[in-house]
Amino acid sequence: MNGYVQGDPMLCIGCRTCMIACVVAHEGKRIFEIDPDGYDFHPKLKVIKTWNVSVPVQCKHCENPACLAVCRSEAISRPNGSVVVNKDKCIGCKSCTEACPFGAVHMVALGFEVNPDGSAKAVANKCDLCPNEARGPSCVRVCPSECLRLVKEEDLSGLLKNKRLASVNMAVQAAAAALTV
Repeated sequence: MNGYVQGDPMLCIGCRTCMIACVVAHEGKRIFEIDPDGYDFHPKLKVIKTWNVSVPVQCKHCENPACLAVCRSEAISRPNGSVVVNKDKCIGCKSCTEACPFGAVHMVALGFEVNPDGSAKAVANKCDLCPNEARGPSCVRVCPSECLRLVKEEDLSGLLKNKRLASVNMAVQAAAAALTV
């Protein structure tokens, strides 16, 4: 079991600070020093905002990732449990975007790279849990409303155990109530 970042829509204020932190974590602070028109800004998550709610949508780093299964160029892999895209291998076929049940994989045009036909190269882009950040995913650290958290295996194991105990307790209470009738 591997981790993933979970967002709480009740806490998210839609500020998109997580998106900026993501780009900085992957591209470095140099993005603040260059011409905004000369740089491709591609965070590996998207904040979805509606009238009533907002929340970041990110890869869940599935145990059996559908995106990996359909990738015909072998650009998607699972080193250290997280699902990552190798942009150099990606051919831009969009199969992974169609296969992802969470809508967490999106295509980005690399405006400064071109295909042999002269069109902009498009590649899959998704959360990789910031593998080069020793303190974990940048989005989690910078969120001003603390709506993001890194969910780990032990968190899920404890949650599952508590759900099973609650289910057993409900069954015991129902059986006791049936006996008193």
